[in-house]
Amino acid sequence: MEAGGGRYRGGTVRRRMEGSGSYTLPTGTEYRGALRDGQFDGEGELLFPNGGTYRAVWHRGVPAQGKYTFADGLEYEDKKWHYCDGYDRRFYTEICSGLKPAGISQLTNLDPPRKIPEGCYDCGDGFYNPETRVIVDYKFRFLRNADDDEHGWIIRTCRKAWDETTEHKPKPREQFLLDDNNPKQCFDID
Repeated sequence: MEAGGGRYRGGTVRRRMEGSGSYTLPTGTEYRGALRDGQFDGEGELLFPNGGTYRAVWHRGVPAQGKYTFADGLEYEDKKWHYCDGYDRRFYTEICSGLKPAGISQLTNLDPPRKIPEGCYDCGDGFYNPETRVIVDYKFRFLRNADDDEHGWIIRTCRKAWDETTEHKPKPREQFLLDDNNPKQCFDID
């Protein structure tokens, strides 16, 4: 059955989703669980295309309580969430498998990290273009438009594609002092 642009498999009453069923949204996210009067109602879970799941008890289409689990098994905690913050900067794969040797950086939980399109950010479930404020999934399919809060959060916290050289470029005086052929390099002479 087609409903609201998605596909539904399950029972119906008066042409409305009812009982146990599965509803797949146009974005690929799938709901599996109890439905009543055309809405999520009772125990059910959302299965996201990126592999994450949100299991919840729903009441008239709104989750009353639930838990999100990332594709790698990390469970989100609403309170005292210390994952990848100032308290502990390790990624979940580093927590489970240990840190890499000194000098080898792990930039994301996915190693090696995804290549981000120029001028865009990796916001966790896709790429964000700050000029258009559009988020697409990793296969470049539309996900959503970012509101002002999400835009600000992405700009402040997410990994951005390199758009400038990050190597150290010495200033002319520094280069003069670092030059091996410069007899004055051991002295602070202007």
